[in-house]
Amino acid sequence: EDADDAVRPPLLKEDKIPSSGSSVLNSCLMKGLMATLLNQRRMSPSQTSRTATCVQSARGVTFLHTELYVFRYREAGKIANLALQGLMLQVRPGAKVLDLCKFGDTVIMQKCSTIYQKKIKGKPVEKGVAFPTCVSVNECVCHNSPLESDTPGEILSEGDMVKLDIGCYVDGYIAVVAHTMVCGNQPSVDRPISGPQADVLHAAHVACEVAQKLLRPGNTNSQVTKAINKVASDFGVNACTGVLSHRLKRFVIDGNKVIILREETDQKVEDSCFELNEVYSIDIVMSTGDGKPKEMQSRTTVFKRSVDKNYMLKMRSSRTLFNEVNAKFPALPFALRALEDERQARMGVVECLKHELIHPFPVLFEKKGDYVAHFKSTVLILPSGPTRITGLKSFEAGSVKTDKILSDEVNAIMSLASKKRKKKNKKKPV
Repeated sequence: EDADDAVRPPLLKEDKIPSSGSSVLNSCLMKGLMATLLNQRRMSPSQTSRTATCVQSARGVTFLHTELYVFRYREAGKIANLALQGLMLQVRPGAKVLDLCKFGDTVIMQKCSTIYQKKIKGKPVEKGVAFPTCVSVNECVCHNSPLESDTPGEILSEGDMVKLDIGCYVDGYIAVVAHTMVCGNQPSVDRPISGPQADVLHAAHVACEVAQKLLRPGNTNSQVTKAINKVASDFGVNACTGVLSHRLKRFVIDGNKVIILREETDQKVEDSCFELNEVYSIDIVMSTGDGKPKEMQSRTTVFKRSVDKNYMLKMRSSRTLFNEVNAKFPALPFALRALEDERQARMGVVECLKHELIHPFPVLFEKKGDYVAHFKSTVLILPSGPTRITGLKSFEAGSVKTDKILSDEVNAIMSLASKKRKKKNKKKPV
C-alpha cells in the first residue's frame, strides 16, 4: 500500500514553497534543506532516510516534501471547491442533470488548463477530473452521472434534494468534495426547513465535523465509525451501508486504509490508526430510510480501471474501450461520456466488466420518499491538526431547524479544537 510513498514528485518550477518566516536562521535552514535534497543522489538510501527525518524546517514540525504535498493538495482543493460553487449556481428548477454533470467536468478541465502549463522533463503535469461529476436527486444516493444517449433526461424540480459529487487532481494529488442542497428557493431564517429533512441534513453535517476532529495521529478508524453512528442515533436517522472513507495517495483515490460509515455483520474493515501527513476523503451519507441503498434500473456509467487485472479481450469494441481507458484514465474513475465513442463504450464495457478489468460505481437508491444527505470533504492530518481543504458551508444558521439534541459523547468531540493554538511568545520584562 505504501510503495508509492517512497517516490517523491519532482519539484515543479511553478511551485511556491510556503514561507516559514523571514529570519536569517530560517533562510539558511531552507537553503540547507534544498542542498540536502539536491545531494541525495550521492547518499545511500539509509543516509537519505535519516537526513529527511532529522532535518526539520523552521517551524520544527514539517518537512520540505510535506509542504510541497500540501501545496498541491490545496491547489486541487481550490479547483474542486470552485467547480462545486459554480455547479450550485446552476441547480435550479428545469435544469437537466446531464447538463450539470458536463458543466462540473468542464469547469475542472478549464481551470486545470491554466496551471502548470510548462512541461517537466519533457512531460506535461497530469491534472484534471479525479472523479466525474455526479448529480443524485432525492432518494438517489450516489454515482448518478447520465449519458447523452439517456432519454428522457432527468430534470430538476422545485424542492428536490440534490447531491453534488466532484473531484479534481493536480500532479496526481486528489481532492474530492460532495454537497447537498435544495433546488429552487433556498431555506432561510424566514423559511426554514424542519422535520426529517432537517434532521438528516444536520446529522450529515455534524458527522462530517465529528469525523474531521477525530482524524488525529493515534486515533483509529473504529473510533470514527462509532462516533458517526452515535450522531445518526442522536438525530433518528441511519448512516448508509457500503460507504467508505478512503485514504488518498498520489494517483490513488481508494487507498487500503478506510473508515467504514456503518458496520454490518457482512461489512467490516480492518482496524487501523491514523498517522501524521495522511490524507483522507471523509464521505458521509445519511438517510431517513433504513440506510441500505440498492441498485435499481439506472445504468452504471462511472467506472475505474482495475490495475491488478489483465485479460485478452475478444470484441473489438471492448479492446477499443480498454485501450482508451488505459491511455486516458489508467488510475482514476471516469464516466462513459468522457470517452470518444459513447455508443461503442456502452457495448465494450460489458466484456470488460465480465472479466473484472474495470470496477463499477453503481447508482444506488433508497426507498421512494426517503431523504438522503451527502457531504464529502478532503482532510489532511497535519502537525497543526486535521485540516479540511474541500467542502462548503452546509447551510445557513437558522435555516435548517431540528429539535434533536446531541448526546454528551458527541458534544465532547465537537468541542475539540480542530487546530492547535499557536503559543504566543511572552516578552521578558526589561
